[in-house]
Amino acid sequence: MQFDDLMRRYFATPDLTEVTPAGLEAGIERCRVDLGLETDPGKRFALWSLLFMLGAAPDLDVAFENDDEREAARNFMDLMAASEAGGEG
Repeated sequence: MQFDDLMRRYFATPDLTEVTPAGLEAGIERCRVDLGLETDPGKRFALWSLLFMLGAAPDLDVAFENDDEREAARNFMDLMAASEAGGEG
């Protein structure tokens, strides 16, 4: 899953500045539903990551069944936090 493809699928554009508040809410809800239905671990991780970046991800113990998946998600969270910290200054 490519990021731009996910953005187009859930928000009809790769640019969030073009999405209305209602469109953002609807796209997040569709993404949450797909996360709940998806069985492929890689696709689940991609969906969760998108939701995380939008501030709408479910807790790790809800989203991921095993410790390896939860650890990968924690690593992603740490990388995102480090990139945000690196942008300040």
